[in-house]
Amino acid sequence: MPVIKTIDVVGVSTESWSDAAKQALAEAAKTIRHIERMDILGTSAIVRDGKIAEYHTHVQIAFRLER
Repeated sequence: MPVIKTIDVVGVSTESWSDAAKQALAEAAKTIRHIERMDILGTSAIVRDGKIAEYHTHVQIAFRLER
């Protein structure tokens, strides 16, 4: 029977929350095989001088464990 594991990752972007999520997935995919799902857990931002400087997207990535 397969087992699915999850990890939490925070992606960072200067463009958007969507881009931050894509960055998180791209980084995780460099070292994790069999990624099946990604859930958005939350978003936040770093503000400097009254403007958004960084978009942060907290994601949970699910993947199957290999035997």
